Amino acid sequence: MKQRLQFFGAAPEIMKAVSALNKAVDECGLEEGLLHLVKLRASQINGCSYCVDMHSREARRDGETEQRLYLVSAWKESPLFSERERAALAWTDVVTKIADSGVPDDLYARTLEHFSEEELVKLSVAIGMINTWNRLCVPFHAIHPVAAAKAA
Repeated sequence: MKQRLQFFGAAPEIMKAVSALNKAVDECGLEEGLLHLVKLRASQINGCSYCVDMHSREARRDGETEQRLYLVSAWKESPLFSERERAALAWTDVVTKIADSGVPDDLYARTLEHFSEEELVKLSVAIGMINTWNRLCVPFHAIHPVAAAKAA
């Protein structure tokens, strides 16, 4: 697949702001491993192979197991995730697909059992951030790291 557009070059000022928000999310205080799972799950939902590849590599680099990474796509049936991780993954699913049914009150209440209000805002921004990256990489056909390695 050929890259359609290099978004950093086409709109550098707004991409600086996107990058600054991304840095703020990465440094917001939520667990690094939890952020990896959220980024991977949203990218799976959105079909962003660039981000699935990148975030699974980063998660492995930071100590995540292969088995848990394989099971992120089937997290509901997997016993390998903590209750906090399961709450974050459920929140990620619904917020990423927000147009389908909004965010049900019962999910909001269950998520608040595992996250403070401040953490839930940070989690929601993290989900919005990865969805932003997915919405840049998918339509503009970001050069996939595997394709770039083959071309080199």
